[in-house]
Amino acid sequence: MTETGAVRTGPPGALARLPGRVPPLVADAALAAALFLVTLGPGRVADGTGFALQTALVLPLVWRRRAPRAAFGAIAAAALAQWLLGVQLPADAALLVALGTVTARAPYRSAWAAALVAVAGAVLAAARWAPEGRFPASAAAMTAAVAASALLGANARIRRAARAERLARLELDRDERERRAVEEERARIARELHDSVTHGLSVVVALADALGHARPADACAVTARIAQTGRQALTDMRRALGLLQDAGPDAGPHTGPGDDRRSPPGIGQLRALCEQMEAAGLVTRLRVDGEAARVPAAAQLTVHRLVQESLTNALRHAPQGSRAEVRVSCAPGAVTVEVTDDGRAAGTGRPGSAGSGRGLTGMRERAAAFGGVLEAGPRPGGGWRVFVRLDPGGAP
Repeated sequence: MTETGAVRTGPPGALARLPGRVPPLVADAALAAALFLVTLGPGRVADGTGFALQTALVLPLVWRRRAPRAAFGAIAAAALAQWLLGVQLPADAALLVALGTVTARAPYRSAWAAALVAVAGAVLAAARWAPEGRFPASAAAMTAAVAASALLGANARIRRAARAERLARLELDRDERERRAVEEERARIARELHDSVTHGLSVVVALADALGHARPADACAVTARIAQTGRQALTDMRRALGLLQDAGPDAGPHTGPGDDRRSPPGIGQLRALCEQMEAAGLVTRLRVDGEAARVPAAAQLTVHRLVQESLTNALRHAPQGSRAEVRVSCAPGAVTVEVTDDGRAAGTGRPGSAGSGRGLTGMRERAAAFGGVLEAGPRPGGGWRVFVRLDPGGAP
């Protein structure tokens, strides 16, 4: 309906186009045909006039949902002609069907008008065809039938409105979930970008400082290490930026050549990470217990990033010549990570130790994603300790 206040004739969105659904016009045509045949019989339609009135009463039902007010008006006009001609037909029931449709689909003003017309028709029919002395009972029965039809239509209107509201609410909830998922994905990628780039730049800076004091024979090796670290940092940054682009609501899966986003670093790459840190001046010892292959890839990436950020902080804040130790234990249902160093942080605590700063904040968020709580603080006697226990099965 295009008139203001009209009720929509179907649920919005894709749910209105369910496969195999019978078109409304076909269903209404079948209803009209069934009513025509049921009310057609010996003694009911005596001549051509009766047959024409029978057709005029039933045929408009074919368009009852497409044009409910027009269909009701046509049936009401046919019923009035029938009353004027004094031809009583059971097909008058079509007027009740049309009234229910108007009440369910037309604006409220039209529904009230149609109900009043139907009540007037019931009173006129009772006055003409009710047995002698039975007018009040006949009028009351016909009026009750009109009221029942109108109530059924009103109930259908209410249920349709409730269904439309429920669908709209579900669509809003779905959009909100999608928006929240995109935001969470972008935050995760921002942590990934911070961890990888900060680590790479810290190593490059440490190697560049060492280059100024290196012997000529070692300068080439240090320069090569700087180039290798820079290339790895660029690769990690491209991976994270590619994921950030894919996090958009209209982005599709990336299948271009050279895409390495499907193989993120894990526990198996920790030894190479420790060697990189050692080349930058932080002597690092690694110990891995248990079967790392059974740890999910997402949890392995978290372990790698936690170790990477911890070692990067040690490289940046611990004095020259400090030593670090990494312990990873892979047990059924849990992974523990402990990173310690024997260097002393400047002042009372290492920067970010109070929970400020992107580094430790990102580490806590990574740990929380797997049901872990990160502990970070100074060790008795000097140095720094980071410890976290992850539940790989507890990721959302």
